[in-house]
Amino acid sequence: MLIWVLGLISVILMIAVGLPIAFSMLTVGFLGLVFLIGLNPSLAMIGQIFFDNGMNYTLSILPLFLLMGNFVVKAGLADELYNAANAWLRHKKGGLAMATIIACGGFSSVCGSSLATAATMAKIALPSMKKYNYPDSLATGAIAAGGTLGILIPPSMILVLYGIITSQDIGQLFLAGVIPGILGILGYIIAVKISVLTNKSFFKTQPSLPFIKKIKSLKGVLGIIFLFIIVMGGIYSGVFTATEAAGVGAFGSLIIVLIKRKITLSSFCETLIETAKITSMLFLLLFGAILFSNFINLAGLPNDLRDFLSIFNMNIYTLLIGIFIIYLILGMVLESLSMMLLTVPIFYPIVQDMGGNLIWFGILVVVAVEISLITPPIGLNVHVLKTIVKDKIQLKTIFKGVIPFVTMDIIRIIILLLIPGITLFLPNSIIP
Repeated sequence: MLIWVLGLISVILMIAVGLPIAFSMLTVGFLGLVFLIGLNPSLAMIGQIFFDNGMNYTLSILPLFLLMGNFVVKAGLADELYNAANAWLRHKKGGLAMATIIACGGFSSVCGSSLATAATMAKIALPSMKKYNYPDSLATGAIAAGGTLGILIPPSMILVLYGIITSQDIGQLFLAGVIPGILGILGYIIAVKISVLTNKSFFKTQPSLPFIKKIKSLKGVLGIIFLFIIVMGGIYSGVFTATEAAGVGAFGSLIIVLIKRKITLSSFCETLIETAKITSMLFLLLFGAILFSNFINLAGLPNDLRDFLSIFNMNIYTLLIGIFIIYLILGMVLESLSMMLLTVPIFYPIVQDMGGNLIWFGILVVVAVEISLITPPIGLNVHVLKTIVKDKIQLKTIFKGVIPFVTMDIIRIIILLLIPGITLFLPNSIIP
């Protein structure tokens, strides 16, 4: 027991002093394995992890979906999404904030990154909301919270990494994220309504557009709808696997960006280089997590935790509640990806042994991680937004604005916990 306790403490301390989590997990995992099984077997294991996973066909899903998201950003589809949502909601109190949430959800369906979603929508939606007298707290809160949808609504990079670590089907994880993602959008819209009703500020509204103009506004989002239907429809119908869907999505987004003439040869090369850089970072994180997972499993952490939990006669639901409380605490000091990679290797074997469905558990983990993206003091989405608004809006104002959205996230995670069928409906109905 002492060895894995020292290992966990060492990783946390290394992260606390600023060492990247990939190197923290690689270092502790390797040294721990050397202590447990010796130097030569440990060297063989680290070589096998890097070679086998680096050559893994399934892992090609990461750069392909990243490439798709980068092309979508180049194509300017986020602007068109926001304009379309605004055309339908502009006449309502809080309509611009609701349009921002819907645009974030739509952008997430082809982007897969929370930070990219929040940063992109901040530049598009914030000027409009400030022009129409929206309180800073509501405007920034809606953008920061809407950005969190990027890690749940497929394609999601975190779901890909979770699927690889836990050996779960990535296509099923993507399907499982659709309904909880829609619930998230609806919950955030309710949060906007509550914020509007409880805020005494005067909200300027715009006149309602004629119905024909509302219909015409949808023309700009046909590209995103097409990509989503092709990618998710292909997975659901069994036409192609999640990895093949990533290739189709990347090619489709390239066609869209070429049709819109939003890319040059130099920007195309820049996009490829940026995708390669992010892919390399994610691969190193993933390999570090796998090595660290091997160490803690050999050190006996899952068995020790299982024995400890048996003393309290905990069932799967009380276990999950305890895990989510841990995530809320960790979210105050760790960023989302680090938290997920550090904890999933520890928790998933226990959840599996207690009869929990790992597809269901994966979605619950991602929703918990979503909350960490907008909770203090880390709140990565909040800090990304702060770098964009600079000194115009205080950090505490943004954190105040996300409170209603965090509340809706907690309600959502309770619903998904109590009714697993909501999450598992689409994966269970997939065409073989």
